[in-house]
Amino acid sequence: MEKLLFIQTGFGVDVHGQNVTKAAVRAVINAIHTNSMPGITALLPNHDLNAMKVNIKLAVPLDKEQIDVEKVKAEIPYGTVSVEVMDGGMATRSGIFLEDKEDKNDLMYIVNASVEVGY
Repeated sequence: MEKLLFIQTGFGVDVHGQNVTKAAVRAVINAIHTNSMPGITALLPNHDLNAMKVNIKLAVPLDKEQIDVEKVKAEIPYGTVSVEVMDGGMATRSGIFLEDKEDKNDLMYIVNASVEVGY
């Protein structure tokens, strides 16, 4: 990324099912859906939203290799998207095991996201 314009942060939780992708997608949604960038096109080359580069950093507690990166990327409607997965986040007890929610144990996964936007 030649020029960094914005950084948005968020977090996502999967309380039941221990699905780290679901928590990661929720983290990205949390980061981008509470912001508006009305002047972004004026800052991008050729005023083109598809010239935007988006780098998503995910801090994940467990099962990093289980993240479906394509599902995470699908949350970004424009530009070229990359995803970097690193250690972090949190796995903590939910306090209840619900077999009908596909729980494997009583952990919930919390993922942190940083969404960098530029060109």
